[in-house]
Amino acid sequence: MNKLVRLFGVTVLFVVNLISYSSYANNRASIPVLTQEAQHATVSKRIVNRLLSSHFIHFELDNALSQRIFNRYLDLLDYRRDIFTAQDITSFARYQNSLDDELKTGLLNSVYIMYNAMLKKHIERYEYALSLLKNNESLTFDDDSYIEVDRSKAPWPQNRDELNILWQKRIKFDALNLKLANKDPKQIKSMLIKRYESRLLRLRKTKSEDVFQTFMNAFTQELDPHTSYLSPKYTEDFNVAMRLSFSGIGATLQATADNIQINALIPGGPAARSKQLNVGDQIIGVAEGNKAIVDVIGWELNDVVALIKGPRGTKVRLEILPAGKGTKTKIVTITRDIIKLEDSKAKKNIKTVGTQKIAVITIPSFYQGVSNDLLALVQQLPKDNVSGVIVDLRSNGGGELAEVIRLSGIFAPQGPIVQVKLSDDKTVNVLSNGKTPETTNNSNVTYLGPMVVLVDRLSASASEIFAAAMQDYGRAIIIGETTFGKGTVQSATSLQRQFDWLLHPEWQEFGSLLYTNEKFYRINGGSTQLKGVEPDIKMSSIKSFMELGEKYEHNPLPWDSISAANYKKLGDISKVLPILIEHHQARIANDPEFHAIQEDINFFIEQKKRKVLSLNYVKRKQESDENEKLALKRLNERMTRLGKKKLKSLDELPKDYQLPDPWMEETVKILLELIGLQKT
Repeated sequence: MNKLVRLFGVTVLFVVNLISYSSYANNRASIPVLTQEAQHATVSKRIVNRLLSSHFIHFELDNALSQRIFNRYLDLLDYRRDIFTAQDITSFARYQNSLDDELKTGLLNSVYIMYNAMLKKHIERYEYALSLLKNNESLTFDDDSYIEVDRSKAPWPQNRDELNILWQKRIKFDALNLKLANKDPKQIKSMLIKRYESRLLRLRKTKSEDVFQTFMNAFTQELDPHTSYLSPKYTEDFNVAMRLSFSGIGATLQATADNIQINALIPGGPAARSKQLNVGDQIIGVAEGNKAIVDVIGWELNDVVALIKGPRGTKVRLEILPAGKGTKTKIVTITRDIIKLEDSKAKKNIKTVGTQKIAVITIPSFYQGVSNDLLALVQQLPKDNVSGVIVDLRSNGGGELAEVIRLSGIFAPQGPIVQVKLSDDKTVNVLSNGKTPETTNNSNVTYLGPMVVLVDRLSASASEIFAAAMQDYGRAIIIGETTFGKGTVQSATSLQRQFDWLLHPEWQEFGSLLYTNEKFYRINGGSTQLKGVEPDIKMSSIKSFMELGEKYEHNPLPWDSISAANYKKLGDISKVLPILIEHHQARIANDPEFHAIQEDINFFIEQKKRKVLSLNYVKRKQESDENEKLALKRLNERMTRLGKKKLKSLDELPKDYQLPDPWMEETVKILLELIGLQKT
């Protein structure tokens, strides 16, 4: 990257080359001792200088920040707190006030000491787990033992004996999950040995760049969650993603404690088109075509992504543990395709209800040229003879600021759209649409009729700018879930200089830096940061209760406000809104689909409250069976309403079965009522 790239909401999917794994039994290499590479001192100083001069927040690189970086680094090294002991942490304490000085000089001695200690102890832990399995340690699942769901805030174990107990429970947990997936004892043992050996081999292949990247991101994440150092490999993948052209399934993934979770589905991509994957689903196995499924539990995110990627037109099979559905897995086959976000263009669908027509305009992202595409769709509305418009921004993660400003001008022709505060903390630019963009025949195109905007928890960044502007102008009713809450802007810059390779040909490639340098605000002065956009009419889903959103990120920038821009409201929904809410609530109270949604929400909330998870097979199997029975019961109730034959099991469900969209159906009803109220 030779110039700065402004980022407003692009979700980047990083990929790495897949390591070819051989048998650990034949490759017990010595534990690596990693040291800093020559170029890292220079890279460290350049990162520090750029962030001190250009980051949105003004910070001091002092002992107070050093202590926070120290704690964050420990969390990244041992997030489950089952590798280090309390004695290890005490021995590291002498470094907590020196990390700021090491960043300034670029000599990261203590950083590598701590990482090497983690690597040695992590390898020891997996060797201990393998020793239990290979010595035919029996695993029983009939007692009342349990495992902690989240140990990120738990105290570090006092000694090796306590560590051993934690790992014995971890082995039992992994084995029980395989037993619940109908694996026999021989398969369970074989799969766990292979899983742990694979992880050991991966640990032994750790490189110096991995240490540098981990620590640098411990530093950058103490500024804000969207500032990060990208290694040379990640920089390459970032550039591929920014070109919006790569071959895969069209899903962004996130690493959880042990598994890989689907964080978003790219609209129009193979995963979204399959209708078989959802946000929150966990990928526990991957297979190329008809080959045997590879167990990927415990794998690094990059290795799983590399396994899923592949040539266009080829098939990949995923073993999925559905979000909040117990322990029953399913196999999903996806045909890979070239992912181009430009191909996921804005679309229009006309819904006819009685004598009225509603235009549903779906905007998957604010890609370059989306405003022109939308102009073409809006230009057709008079011919379509529609009574109102729904703008669907669900799962729209954002995009280009210029596009959302131009697009907003189609619905609010004059006036400001968003305010942007620069990193000097003084300059505020009010960005207005000015004139409505012109079509090819030079005629202005606007739509000023009845309108609602449908959002969800994954509507972020530029989507929030649009929804907030329509809400502040009184131009549209916002329906759905509170949005993501990302109100910051990032820039990307290369850390490489023109003559580095000439002066130091022995140095490895440099990476790049992604950093927050601006913050945007609504035209009413409030920020979308943390709070997002609150809908006028709320419709929840499980996503509302997942840890999705800026407020769940580590160390997000705070919410604040500035002076309102000079704008004039275009409408007032205050008189009709109470009526719409009352009738909406009455409808969904008798809607079986919304009953099912609320049941799922209640179940998910109860699952979140769990501090521990049973390691008793009978209890866990009963839970799984009950979840499956409930899913079949709901499905057959739906089949009955549609006049179709009931299913005997979930396996009979047709692959082309389309789940209903009760949120959209209810939004259509709200808009139709709004149209009627506006007429009277």
